[in-house]
Amino acid sequence: MRSLLLTLALSGTVVSGTLSTAGALSVRVLVASGPELTIRLPAPQAPASPAPLLPSPPVTPTAPTPENVWTVGVRGGTLTLNGQDAGSTSLYLPPAPGSTVTLAGKLYRGGVLLRVEKGGVQAINVVDVEDYLRGVVAAEMPASWPTEALQAQAVIARTYVAARINPALPYDTCATESCQMYGGVAAEKAGSDAAVRATAGQVVAYGGKPASTYFSSDSGGYTASSAEVWGRDLPYLHAKVDPYSAGGPRSRWRLELGAAQVTDAASRAGVRVGTLRDVRVTRASESGRVQEVTVTGEKGSARLSGADASGFVRALGAASSRASLSGPVGPNTPLVVEGYGSGHGVGLSQYGALGLARQGQGHLNILGFYYPGTTLGVLAGAAGPVGAQLAQAGPLPQPFAPPPRTLALIQTGANVQ
Repeated sequence: MRSLLLTLALSGTVVSGTLSTAGALSVRVLVASGPELTIRLPAPQAPASPAPLLPSPPVTPTAPTPENVWTVGVRGGTLTLNGQDAGSTSLYLPPAPGSTVTLAGKLYRGGVLLRVEKGGVQAINVVDVEDYLRGVVAAEMPASWPTEALQAQAVIARTYVAARINPALPYDTCATESCQMYGGVAAEKAGSDAAVRATAGQVVAYGGKPASTYFSSDSGGYTASSAEVWGRDLPYLHAKVDPYSAGGPRSRWRLELGAAQVTDAASRAGVRVGTLRDVRVTRASESGRVQEVTVTGEKGSARLSGADASGFVRALGAASSRASLSGPVGPNTPLVVEGYGSGHGVGLSQYGALGLARQGQGHLNILGFYYPGTTLGVLAGAAGPVGAQLAQAGPLPQPFAPPPRTLALIQTGANVQ
């Protein structure tokens, strides 16, 4: 049974447009899990026989590609295929040039590793890093954005996953916002595909290793440091003014919240002070992000600090913790929350990359602005025992100075939907 499934995987049909590899580095992406999963593989095709020359027949709709469908489950601690014991806790269908597999209704390039985990099945897409990025970049940034912004996104997405490759673990990354979005073949777009090709193999490096290329939607005009957000001080992720991140749909926002909603958020944060009277920020970071919130009620006051404080602000519905709170709260007095940007604010701001690209900056200049002190690296081949291997390619440049009028236009740019 296992050898049959392997044969089916290797004999699948080709989806056109597969990118060439950059050093044959594969990524293992957890894409689905559950009590049982459905896997679809293109059926083997017999070689076509030469046909006699005849008049062309009328054009008819193309028939669906034949498929083999497998339901994968678990019984007695081992995998089953269509109800039959596979005799193993894992099955591997390695990727082949142009191979595809449909897992839980989504089409992916490459192959798949199936494994038992906690009584269920995990499906791990094993795919060349460049093909993987085709399903990532368009899922994280609009493919209609300028080429330079898309190229910067491609490099940081490649860096992000290269930093996570660990052969000692069952998989390297996941397909959701908890890691970075990966939509498979359905997410691919021409513009983002071109950005992946143009930057093939490029990564942001620090100390000879892939850097931590965190990014968010909109810094709100001031990036956050990794230290203030996660307590991890990285020299290339410090707080700095970001004049390029402007014009996004959440570059500035305002909320008005009733007392019941604020009370609920405070309760979920573990605050018990009775009827609320006042909520305010009592300490902020260098970048203007909330570091401490004091909540006052009829029974006293409580303070939330660090991640608890920023989490409370986000629980109120704030798009970012770069925010201020008005103070009084009551039956007829809503709490006003005003802020800037969207997301954690560490590293690259996507709307900032857009602003820099509109200014004419190249993708390396964009990366140099958001990750100062890093270098450009290139993936050097398949992963070694401790992860991705890099070759250095030189320092990243800073953005060149724009004419004053150009910078003013960027700072007041129109919204991009």
